[in-house]
Amino acid sequence: MPRHTVPRRLPHVLLALLALLIGLLVPAAQRARAVPLAPDFKVLALYNGTWDAAHIDFVKEANDWFPKAAAANNFSYTASTNWDLLANGGVDAYSVVLFLDDAPQSAAQRAGFERYVRGGGAWLGFHVSAFTTNASAWDWYYNQFLGSGNFRSNTWGPTTAVLRTENPAHPAAASLPATWTSAVSEWYAWSNNLRANPNIKVLASVDASGFPLGTDPDQSWYSGDYPIVWTNTQYRMLYANFGHNAMNYATNTRTSSTFASATQNRLLLDALKWLGKAPVATDPWNSLASRANGLCVDARAAATANGTAVQQYTCNSTTAQHFRLTATDSGYVRLAARNNPDQVVDVTGVSTADNAPLQLWTYGGGANQQWRPVTEAGGGQHFVARHSGKCLTVATTAATNSVQLVQRTCDDSAAQSFRLTAQP
Repeated sequence: MPRHTVPRRLPHVLLALLALLIGLLVPAAQRARAVPLAPDFKVLALYNGTWDAAHIDFVKEANDWFPKAAAANNFSYTASTNWDLLANGGVDAYSVVLFLDDAPQSAAQRAGFERYVRGGGAWLGFHVSAFTTNASAWDWYYNQFLGSGNFRSNTWGPTTAVLRTENPAHPAAASLPATWTSAVSEWYAWSNNLRANPNIKVLASVDASGFPLGTDPDQSWYSGDYPIVWTNTQYRMLYANFGHNAMNYATNTRTSSTFASATQNRLLLDALKWLGKAPVATDPWNSLASRANGLCVDARAAATANGTAVQQYTCNSTTAQHFRLTATDSGYVRLAARNNPDQVVDVTGVSTADNAPLQLWTYGGGANQQWRPVTEAGGGQHFVARHSGKCLTVATTAATNSVQLVQRTCDDSAAQSFRLTAQP
């Protein structure tokens, strides 16, 4: 009988089959981890790291905790002491900027930061990033953006605080219980009444059950209203009045952790995800034609600058008449302009008055930039402004071009009814 031999290439075939078998046995999720996902958003943390051992230690702890949180939640985290990234445009590569222990100092840094947030960039600030005794030296940041003004008082020594959740519908606060215990910090109070500012939305404040707050009788709070976490609805921002570890100053060692509260950590992560969320770009473009006169909502002269009048004009299918309805929360949308999707239909001056004119302005999360669409029996829509409860209205029912739109008390009239038509 002829002698049969194993082909020389068989070992290679067996190796290939073995590799295939191993591949099938390895769980798909484990194999998928070999290809990293692109981060959902990018975070830049700016810090000084040279003043007050408690602040320095918080920075060290933050720069250890945030990279781990980033890896677990699919965002990227970069820490830097180069505040000139605000001045030279380097910050534009990031969706969210954190101020860990300081604020911009030079005129160029300050101007760059204001440009960044007015352009839609997001910000999260901690503790000392709001500290000042000279708010007028940078009025926009301390009095308008933060709304807090000057430092007024503080508690001492650092302690936990019982906090009350005030806006559970806000995405950053949605997972918070009604009351909860913070991590240890020193707590600040401010010269301005944040409640009196219509742009400020307080998310958490000191609960009365937590008084007295502090261990030094001369630096404790015994009663009063003390906001701790808030946003300014004109911008994508959130301030958190914690970030000061308790320290043994003699040995320069921490005796508490800012990240010791799981509830507070969840607030931080939810806030970052809210701040870093990219705009939805899949919603269709629509024209909005008035039922009263047949004219379309239009960006005057097809302009793309802040302050451009939103007017009525003969429908002509140009992109100056295309708007995208993108959901914000609680049934509200922003009406983005196609020629510059960062801009939305905005009630000028955050006015709540009848006949306040409408304009285009860069979206910053303001309640005067959000509208609740209401479907009417006849198939039209009217739009209710979130800040005022008034309706988007054509100022005249005559078919007159270039008349600026306004808000008025809702009255179910044809002047407040619009027909939406999808555009390619």
